[in-house]
Amino acid sequence: MRSSHFTKRSQINAPVEDVFQWHARPGAIERLSPPWDPLVVLDRTGGIRKGDRVILKMKAGPFPFRWYAEHTGYEENRQFRDCQTSGPFSEWIHTHLFDQDEGNTCRLEDRIEYRLPFHPLTSSFIGPMISKKLKRIFKYRHTTTRSDIHLHQQYKDQPRKNILISGASGLIGSALVPFLTTGGHNVISLVRRRSSSGSHEIAWNPVDGYLDLDNIANIDAIIHLAGENISGSRWTKRKKKKIHNSRVKSTTLLVEKITSLKKKPDVFISASAIGFYGNRGDAILCENDKPGDDFLSDVCAEWEKAAAPAADRGIRTACARIGVVLTPQGGALMRMLFPFSIGMGGRIGTGRQYMSWIGIDDVIGSIYHILMNNDISGPVNLVSPSPVTNNEFMNIFKGILSRPALLPLPVWMIKQLFGEMGKEILLSSTRVKPEKLLETGYVFRYPQLEKALKHILGRG
Repeated sequence: MRSSHFTKRSQINAPVEDVFQWHARPGAIERLSPPWDPLVVLDRTGGIRKGDRVILKMKAGPFPFRWYAEHTGYEENRQFRDCQTSGPFSEWIHTHLFDQDEGNTCRLEDRIEYRLPFHPLTSSFIGPMISKKLKRIFKYRHTTTRSDIHLHQQYKDQPRKNILISGASGLIGSALVPFLTTGGHNVISLVRRRSSSGSHEIAWNPVDGYLDLDNIANIDAIIHLAGENISGSRWTKRKKKKIHNSRVKSTTLLVEKITSLKKKPDVFISASAIGFYGNRGDAILCENDKPGDDFLSDVCAEWEKAAAPAADRGIRTACARIGVVLTPQGGALMRMLFPFSIGMGGRIGTGRQYMSWIGIDDVIGSIYHILMNNDISGPVNLVSPSPVTNNEFMNIFKGILSRPALLPLPVWMIKQLFGEMGKEILLSSTRVKPEKLLETGYVFRYPQLEKALKHILGRG
């Protein structure tokens, strides 16, 4: 029975050894997983050498399934191969090929041979759908590979770092950790459970003030991302207290511990948010602007104040004021996808309020830029250089999805449904400029909204 074939080729501006090693390191599977169709690594033995295995959890539409694969071929800096041992295909053989090109570049080729179940009965109606899906996925994979490696190449001559991260399993952390590990950095995660024996984990409990760093090896950097979800429910007094304490108490605890270490980290990057500025209408806001006067502004100001003692003790400290993060895996975009996909989305309030957004790849790229550049400290706005109004956002979004937007949410309904949370998150206008990133030479992967959405939704 004849198999189907798919091939994707790209040129990567890096030596073949670096491109191969990027694929061989932990995190490569996660970085290559498209955010609109993500996978979860359930188990793995080894890496990409012959005999190594991996079990993935994936979805076909709304239906989850498991994919079992085994690596069956390996030639360093030339190729590796994985084959499905159990899963949705009758046959799946994926060969990853690498070849040194002229100069300091590499040719990357993904070659797939596959057969559908019940072939050839299914090939006529499922075959074109599979072919189209593979084109979407591998366009994303090669774009991500090229962009990630390009950023790592900029700092190739700097030593790799030992990095301690809180919030590693959150929306940003789950993208940042594999980005760092594929670049050769060592990541240790703070977890709110008993840490696994021999793992890259340390247990902590910021509520109880527990964190033991006495037996840890030298840490070069701390990236603090942990914090209570601000938009998961209405802001009761209890919820507001959790939002505040999860940020301020955890930051205070981290700073107390790292400043008491004999060998202090070189850099401390603490998350903050553009909620620092509050509702400021059409005013263009930069890092030196004052905070607003609402609940989130107060939380962000105290959050950043809790990080300040690290700078006082000689640790380079940056507070990343993060905008609206765009990824279909969580946050605002995930909540908008379903209503818009059925034509029931629409503008929020008047639609004239500014949204200072940033794609998930530029969030991790910006954090890496801060991490690797010793002259960056203080507040840093992590937003695209092209903020848009809510009306502009919704028009671009519905155009990409090819759906109408029929149900706007009026101001009175937002206030009724969401209370204070709706007023500060959905109706506030915050027009922020990433002045410090631009001044220090950060180049955005996706500075324009339409291209950013097409990339993360696989619609380009």
